Amino acid sequence: MTGASRRLRILLMGLGLLSGMLICSCAFADQVVDAVGAAAKQDYSPVIRTFVLLSLLSILPVLLIGMTSFTRIIIVLSLLRHALGLPQTPPNSVLVTLAIFLTLFSMAPVANQINAQALQPYLQEKITVSSAVDTGMVPIRNFMVRQTRESDLSAVLEMAHAPRPKRIEDINFSQLAPAFLLSELNTAFQIGFIIFLPFLLVDIVVAAILMALGMIMVPPSTISLPIKILLFILINGWVLVSRALLNSYWT
Repeated sequence: MTGASRRLRILLMGLGLLSGMLICSCAFADQVVDAVGAAAKQDYSPVIRTFVLLSLLSILPVLLIGMTSFTRIIIVLSLLRHALGLPQTPPNSVLVTLAIFLTLFSMAPVANQINAQALQPYLQEKITVSSAVDTGMVPIRNFMVRQTRESDLSAVLEMAHAPRPKRIEDINFSQLAPAFLLSELNTAFQIGFIIFLPFLLVDIVVAAILMALGMIMVPPSTISLPIKILLFILINGWVLVSRALLNSYWT
């Protein structure tokens, strides 16, 4: 087995493991939500309800990836970094931090709905924990459904051997989350392809000029890299990409 085949096999195994973790985490989230509602109905002590909520926080990173706009944003930023020809600059920590803040901005309408419809009424003791959880999940579900392609949802339902739901409320989170994630991956790569085109054009033009001058020993990236960085700075590229990512959710 060649090194490339071995790496491809490891990558496929890793993707399968991550997909399994996401589905299991979504199923666990459903169980935790049910446990919170049961705790409220049976009037369990606040300590037990707090323990259940802290258990939900243990899968927060998976929920961030599988139920928010984080996946699309971080993939587009990573593809932009490769299009510039700088696979390690900016560092991963910088891109992740920027992606988290952009995720907060894009998810702000959903967070405001959860705060107004679920959190504040619960803090004012107008509704129970079970009602707050059920009400708070509605904006998240609506957001995920709006960003999910019907073909992706149908594919996930087919893979899960699950019946097609008649209403949006009948969609299980363990099926909606993978479909949403597949749609986000598809959209992110489409945006990344569009971003790659102008940088590819610069590489082709530089390579053609060097070949015409007979400088075939000079790597085209040596000339094209500073040109791409300069053009990206002149158009304020990071701001443009950030705004485009947010507008893809707001429009």
